[in-house]
Amino acid sequence: MSWGTELWDQYDTIATHTLKGIDFCERFTHFLKDRCSIELKYASELKKLVKSYQPKKKEEEEYQQYSWAARFWDVLKELHDLAGQHEVIAENTQGQVMKDVQSLISEMKQQRRKDLQDGAKVQDQLRESLAKLDKSRKNYEKAFKMAEKATDDYRKADADINLSRAEVEKTRNQMMIKNNQCDESKNEYAAQLQQTNQHQRDHYTQQMPSVFQQMQSMEENRINKIKSMVKQIADIERSVIPIINTCIDGMVKASDGISAEEDSKAVIDKYKSGFPIPADIPFEDLSNSSVIDTSNANGTPKNSLDNRKGTVSDKKKNRKDKKGGGGLFGIFTSSKIIGLLGEESKEDFSDLPPNQQRKALNRKIDEFKKEIARETAEREGMLKMKDVYVNNPALGDPNALEKKIEENAQKIDSLQAEMRKYQGYLANMDAKPSPVGQRRNSLSDDSISQSSTNMEMSQTSLPGQPPVAANEPEVYTDEWPEPPSDEEFEEEGTVEIRKKPDKKAIDDEEDHVGEFEHAEGDFDEEGFPVIGTCRALYIYEAGNEGSVAMTEGEEMFVLEQDQGDGWTRVRKHDNSEGFVPTSYIQCHFYDQDEV
Repeated sequence: MSWGTELWDQYDTIATHTLKGIDFCERFTHFLKDRCSIELKYASELKKLVKSYQPKKKEEEEYQQYSWAARFWDVLKELHDLAGQHEVIAENTQGQVMKDVQSLISEMKQQRRKDLQDGAKVQDQLRESLAKLDKSRKNYEKAFKMAEKATDDYRKADADINLSRAEVEKTRNQMMIKNNQCDESKNEYAAQLQQTNQHQRDHYTQQMPSVFQQMQSMEENRINKIKSMVKQIADIERSVIPIINTCIDGMVKASDGISAEEDSKAVIDKYKSGFPIPADIPFEDLSNSSVIDTSNANGTPKNSLDNRKGTVSDKKKNRKDKKGGGGLFGIFTSSKIIGLLGEESKEDFSDLPPNQQRKALNRKIDEFKKEIARETAEREGMLKMKDVYVNNPALGDPNALEKKIEENAQKIDSLQAEMRKYQGYLANMDAKPSPVGQRRNSLSDDSISQSSTNMEMSQTSLPGQPPVAANEPEVYTDEWPEPPSDEEFEEEGTVEIRKKPDKKAIDDEEDHVGEFEHAEGDFDEEGFPVIGTCRALYIYEAGNEGSVAMTEGEEMFVLEQDQGDGWTRVRKHDNSEGFVPTSYIQCHFYDQDEV
């Protein structure tokens, strides 16, 4: 359908309608601008949210210790990527759609101005023709009236007998002139009418329809462009949906990576002190003149529930940690156990519990190893560069690198010295007496500790008392601590006797040199009872004194449980004895069968 034929008389209405179309395009531009502003603001707020909740640089290691914290960090990363996609929407909308809309508005304004000018010109031509027609018609009317008057005058003069023949002839001539003028005006009016009618037909059938068609094409082009732009906006948003879905899938994957069991193990690994559970408090018989040492016989620090670091009973310390804690929801505190390398810790970390001290020392040694490796690589690079300079002096002076190589060597020596110092701390820690007495020889669930220096009577477990749980084996990184040798056991003055699971506690007294007097059949020839069996999970090469090698799948007898130092004493089928890493074996104890 054409505006020219259907709306031939609505020129002003069409002009107003096209103006509304341009106004809509301008409003559409404002809409896109506000939409982009919202997208950018939303992306900015999301990034601010991520930044405020993501861990600081010093907290990143702590976040990696627990699956729920590490996965929450992953969610924050995905959310940051998702915010970036909203920025992409805004940038593409601004760079593509808004630019096209502004170009369309400019084109429409120019086209509409031209069409309106053409329409106004055609309208002026028609009005001019109509004005000429009106003028010729008025001239004809005037001439006709004058001719009629002249005719009447002649008739009156011809009928009047008082007038002379000359006067009548004059009136007759005047009538003829007026009639001629009337005929000329009539002919002129008729010609102008015909011309005006033709102009009017052209106006409404050709000229104005052409103008209307141009305006209709402009309006339809605007509508098609708006349609295309709306679709383009949808395509821009659809293009980022796969990436947004990937971010959402990453969040779901992060949630699947949260493991309560693994986090519980991580808490144990992080906060385990390594101290054994306190033994039962012995009965003090005041009637007996013998003085019983009531100190904790298994090596647990006295009042450990109040004084040991990292326990929940230290309320003042916990309150201080809560105030100074950082990280997500304030869960990460600044205690010595968490901040193992903090300023409050001693150089050898001796103020920490055994397990935490060992982990801190291993961590420190690893840091020195990485630093030494980096410095060594740098040294090798400088030596290669020196060789190049020696072979081609034009590239540089090899003597200029001498000072740097010397400084690098001194730094490596310093780092190695520091690393040896911490390795010495670790070796001393592994070599010092265990918490149970001075050096352990055996262990079972119900133990009797005797010392020639401070114990004059044996202590037995009361009937029905709960067994003392052995410490869980712990896996150490890098190098295993050197196990104690048999000679070290013989030199110790304090030993610990373990009974078999089917026997009662042994009440025999021991002398101060550590020799045993035990019931017949309770112990083997060397004084170590067989308390269970074990199977090797991995191959282990004995590299330290006191340890024994084993092959994967090898069956052995367990003589002594792990006391928290990561080693278990075993006897092989060839009667050789020694220590093996606890994490390398799978143990089965006889007392488990009784339960």
